[in-house]
Amino acid sequence: MAGPSAADVRYDILSFEDLEGWVDDDHAAALAVFLSTCRDMKDPDWRALCSYADANPDPRSFFELLFRPVLIDDGSEAMFTGYFEPELDGALSRSSRYQYPIYKMPNEALSSSPWLTRRDILESGVMAGRGLEIAWVDDPVELFFLQIQGSGRVRLPNGGGLRVGYRGSNGHNYRSIGVELVRRGIYDAHQVSAEVIKNWVRRNPEEGRELLLHNNSYVFFREVSQVPADKGPLGAMNRSVTTMRTVAVDPAFVPLGAPVWIEKEGKKPLRRLMVAQDTGSAIKGSQRADVFFGTGDKAGRAAGELRDAGRMIVLMPIQRAYALLPEPAI
Repeated sequence: MAGPSAADVRYDILSFEDLEGWVDDDHAAALAVFLSTCRDMKDPDWRALCSYADANPDPRSFFELLFRPVLIDDGSEAMFTGYFEPELDGALSRSSRYQYPIYKMPNEALSSSPWLTRRDILESGVMAGRGLEIAWVDDPVELFFLQIQGSGRVRLPNGGGLRVGYRGSNGHNYRSIGVELVRRGIYDAHQVSAEVIKNWVRRNPEEGRELLLHNNSYVFFREVSQVPADKGPLGAMNRSVTTMRTVAVDPAFVPLGAPVWIEKEGKKPLRRLMVAQDTGSAIKGSQRADVFFGTGDKAGRAAGELRDAGRMIVLMPIQRAYALLPEPAI
């Protein structure tokens, strides 16, 4: 199904008074995250704002004076989810415990999109004997969810570790196995979370394996162990993302590097200025966003439980914001 055309997208310029909770946020924390990637933005207006931010302005005044909040509506429902950096147990060589490889991207997948499906990659032997394994891990379910998250850490038996980041995919569209469990009548939509899916797959190993193969998409990785341990994983801008200040967006609507104001509803409402520093294969639409929760199991549980409505407002440079408005009718 084709997405909305440019004519179908509506842009509304708001005031900062329209942003619920704006005055109570930590604008300095948001400005620091903005500065971590704004130097990589190419357009002159963004670069000028970044240079001004380097002069240590008052953070709240910086955003209020030089940006305008823009609500972008493509007609789809708003939805917030969460993602995290998982930690897996693994080794650099295969053994009876560590049997499931994290793969580098083969040249064929680089030059052909779409390439083979997940089933073909795992069952045809096409990856064998080519030295494409970065590491071997002990749990195929955790490996599957590592692919969904796009980055992670591997704990090695000697106490060391390595980090992996997204390199690319086989070019097939992501198919949600949570949605498939609902379609089969195994769970209702409100019952599905990452932990629920993992537990079901482990309780039903044969059916669970087939369920994972339902998702034709397959993600390949690269080692990024040069990223300091106290920094977040690399996002789509090739910079470390920040816990609860980075959000993944659809770059067809939201410029990477732009500040975004989050008004998430649900059991734990969230009102916070974040920065659009990442993307995701399932993040499609102007009001679709994925909040980065951090590293490890605790972050993973919190991220996996998030599925809430709300709205996301993009902070645009003033001239750029007004240029988005339609031409007045004559």
